[in-house]
Amino acid sequence: MPDSRQKSFELKELAFSWVLRGSAIAIVLMLSGICLTLIINSIPSIKEFGFGFIVGSNWDPVAGEFGALPFLSGTLITSFLALAICTPFSLAISLFLGEYFRDGIFSQILRSMIELLAGIPSVIYGFWALFYLVPLVRKVEIVLQVPPYGIGIITASLVLAVMIIPYAASIAREVISMVPNGLKEAAYSLGSTRLEVIAKVVIPYARSGIFAGIVLALGRALGETMAVTMVIGNRNQLTFDIFSPANTMASVIANEFTEATGELYLSSLVEIGLLLFVVSTVINILGREVIKKLSHY
Repeated sequence: MPDSRQKSFELKELAFSWVLRGSAIAIVLMLSGICLTLIINSIPSIKEFGFGFIVGSNWDPVAGEFGALPFLSGTLITSFLALAICTPFSLAISLFLGEYFRDGIFSQILRSMIELLAGIPSVIYGFWALFYLVPLVRKVEIVLQVPPYGIGIITASLVLAVMIIPYAASIAREVISMVPNGLKEAAYSLGSTRLEVIAKVVIPYARSGIFAGIVLALGRALGETMAVTMVIGNRNQLTFDIFSPANTMASVIANEFTEATGELYLSSLVEIGLLLFVVSTVINILGREVIKKLSHY
């Protein structure tokens, strides 16, 4: 009887291990299939423009000229600017919930609100930005004596910052709440204040997890489409002025793919998708390497 039970457990364990292996292989195959599909459909554009597609700044479908640099710069500027705006708020929220108010009704309400921010569709953020944020940005631009577009890079970055706060804050809160109480009590016993404990014990101990949340938020910002498309202005020109209209890789695909005619035009849009895929992959790989180094200190 014990032998039959042992064999049954071994079979279940073997079946479970093969399910896990199959799931891992399926993920690899799916990712490889996406990448291969993008590469195959980008071949006409790659043959026509080569590396000049990435560094080219002219996007004129009528003349058959396609350059992705305006969209690449627009994606990176909006994403990193949104991350710069988001990070202080995310860190403050995570410290508030992880250190000051771990339990209680107020903590539960705030957590629910943060989770709700992550679940709101991006088109809702876009409508909110159009009716509230754009007029507000326009007033600020008038005060600063810059062209009062209202829409542009800064508006898209502000929307993105609000959208990615839950991703960075939730992971950071979990990591901060797992800091051993013994470390904090030892710091308190040496006469440290609460601010000193947070600055010199909590944040250094949890920095790898905090950075992981930031990387996750950045990945979310890179691929955002609808909300950015509605407020960035959709101008296919290279600009580094944060108050000017611009375009991102995701927004130009959303705007022009359904109307694209001709093999070269379609292939150029697919190559922009491939470029976005590569940029997201590189940033995530670099982020993982930084997280590994931070976890060793």
